[in-house]
Amino acid sequence: MPPRRRQQYTQEGIDQQLQQIHLLDASSSSENLEQLGPIIKQIHANRQQEVYLRNLQGLIEAKDAEIEGICTENYQEFISSISTLFTIKSYTTNLRENIATLDENVGHLGKGLVEKKRTLLQTKKTASNLDETIDTFQACLKLLDVVDRIGDMIKQGRFWSALRSLEDIQTMPLTSLSHTPLYQHILSSLPSLRVQIQNAVTASMKQWLLEIRNVTATVGRSAMENMDARTRKWRARRERDPMLRSSRVGSAVEMVTYERTDNNVFDKDNIKVDFQPLYQCVHIYISLDSLDELRTSYQADRKAQSDLILPTPLSLTSLPALLEEICGFFIIESHVLETTSGFRSEREVEELWDGVVSRLSSAIGSALVEQRDPDAFLRVKECLTAFVMTLESYSYSTHSLHSLTLALFEKYTGLLETESGRKLDSAVLKDDYLPMYITTSSEQESVINSVWLSASEKENLTHAIPLTLPWSQSFYLCCQHIRAFIQQFYQFVEGVSQHHSNIDDLLSRSLDKLLSNHISDSMNKRLQSTSALSQIVQIVTNLEYLEVACTELGRSLTNLRSTQRGGTIRLASSPFSEPFQRSRVRITALITSKLDDFFDLSEYDWTPQTREEMPSMYLYELVSWLTTVVDSLALRDTYKDEAYKGAVGYIAECFMNFTIGPKVPAMNENAVANMATDMTFLEAEFTRIGQEHLNASFTELHSMAKIILTDTVQDYLNASIRQASYSEVKPKRLQALLEKLARYGATRRDNPSKEKGERRRREAETLNRMSLTYT
Repeated sequence: MPPRRRQQYTQEGIDQQLQQIHLLDASSSSENLEQLGPIIKQIHANRQQEVYLRNLQGLIEAKDAEIEGICTENYQEFISSISTLFTIKSYTTNLRENIATLDENVGHLGKGLVEKKRTLLQTKKTASNLDETIDTFQACLKLLDVVDRIGDMIKQGRFWSALRSLEDIQTMPLTSLSHTPLYQHILSSLPSLRVQIQNAVTASMKQWLLEIRNVTATVGRSAMENMDARTRKWRARRERDPMLRSSRVGSAVEMVTYERTDNNVFDKDNIKVDFQPLYQCVHIYISLDSLDELRTSYQADRKAQSDLILPTPLSLTSLPALLEEICGFFIIESHVLETTSGFRSEREVEELWDGVVSRLSSAIGSALVEQRDPDAFLRVKECLTAFVMTLESYSYSTHSLHSLTLALFEKYTGLLETESGRKLDSAVLKDDYLPMYITTSSEQESVINSVWLSASEKENLTHAIPLTLPWSQSFYLCCQHIRAFIQQFYQFVEGVSQHHSNIDDLLSRSLDKLLSNHISDSMNKRLQSTSALSQIVQIVTNLEYLEVACTELGRSLTNLRSTQRGGTIRLASSPFSEPFQRSRVRITALITSKLDDFFDLSEYDWTPQTREEMPSMYLYELVSWLTTVVDSLALRDTYKDEAYKGAVGYIAECFMNFTIGPKVPAMNENAVANMATDMTFLEAEFTRIGQEHLNASFTELHSMAKIILTDTVQDYLNASIRQASYSEVKPKRLQALLEKLARYGATRRDNPSKEKGERRRREAETLNRMSLTYT
């Protein structure tokens, strides 16, 4: 870095600065001396610079004089040294020429020796190359031998050894062989050899897949036979121990008590399944880092094989063999899943399982579409039960198969309903409705054990033979058919481990249909075609026992399901209410139709001249017939009272029709009094037989007769009196009676009768106006 140059101050610059300074300022009270400081410094610095330059110039002049003196003193010595250097140079030139001559002479003398040495070195190099070539050829032969043995290993199925040999070739240490074209060619061919090994091991695995397809059904049959033996053993143990009745094969209790034995389905006398080809293939693909490729290929092959298992269409006769093959297929898949790591996934196996189960369900459903034999459904269910239990033991999800079983069960139940309904219809419609007569004790035991009765009823029926039972043949047959239906129903349920509530609901609905749509409806049809009172009474008795049977049936079924962890069986509360009502109506209708024969209008005089002291003669016969018929009915007192009530109500209705109906156009007060006498007689008779409550049927008639006979129509027109004394009398009916009395008066010739008739007419008009106002 060059030194800073001092600032040069000229005299002219200094004078200019001095001119700008004013020491005294008229406007200032002090001297302006501070402006002189910088100017003085500049002047002093300029003086020092001039002194320095003069000293430097003197020093340079002194050095130039000193150098000139030194050069003058050493000039001769310098000239002498240069002369010496020239002499040395001439000697050096001569020496170089002598050396060149000597070198040329030596070259001529050693030329032959050099040629011999070169020949010897070439010979040694050739010998070395020959040795190296021999070693290389020997290494190549060893390498070719390894490659050749790899081909033999592939042919012999020693795929892992072949793959290891390839790895040994690839990991050989670097030698002279490593740079040869042969070695490079062999290295370039290693991928193709790996492909050969992969193809060969894949072909071996494919062949294994074909072989296991031939033994799949045998594996499934063996597994299902083992499960069948296990089921029989558990069933026998369950029958011995009541505490185990609610447990099934595969339950926690059964698994704890299950004595496991060596039941390897892959190692039997009639079957040997070697999984070595698959394991070897998996191992090779893992080494080749191509396991995903093998997994995809294997899944596709097994998917194709699973598709080939199910024929189209499915024949039910081939279903057992088909299920054995499916069972064996998925047992093999389960074994592969358990014994390989990272090869198979649960999702892949479940995908195959779901696909096969879906197609199996569709095939079975299609095969059973036109089937009408319940036993065919039962056989399919038995096959499916063994199949499901076997695969459940291998941890396969069988929910969809249980749903299929329930769907088959519903169809099976529908067929049972149809068959049982037909039998029940026949039993009800073809019965003679006469009490059953038993002549042997075996027949008595069979009948009593077939029907549902209360405990007290059973005790009452254990009488000596012969015995007349209170019910007819149809009740016994209905109980028998329902028992058969329940037995066949639970025969299908046996072995079904799920859907208890669904099964209970299905049984409840089925029994309700049988009771309502067949027994009850058939009873209604029979009632319509039956006119014999005794048969209708027997129908009522049968219905009573059927209601008791329904109660006992529901209780027994609930107890049965509780041992199987089921729910409560709830039957319809009153499936026979309609035939009960209809039968009681029919009894009343038959009795009232007979009563019509007693009420003959031609025997009545509706305009008598006198009043009778005694009732009509036909009423004696009517009461005698009515009491005999009703009391002889084999019914409970409740139904007898109902029959009496219906009959008496009909008698009262007949009297009312005489009073207000169109069949009697006119009547007088004597006829009204005679009817009152008849009704009084009937009330006395009903009171005598303990049916005095029936007399209420004649209350309105008695009140109407009283109003007429006591001539108190005006009192009836008074609202307060009418409400207190004649509330049961309807104005329209009293009006109709007054009009008949008015017609009778209008036909009379004597003035009192005519006047009375006119008064009755006015009273009827007044009642009519009151009725209109009331309405």
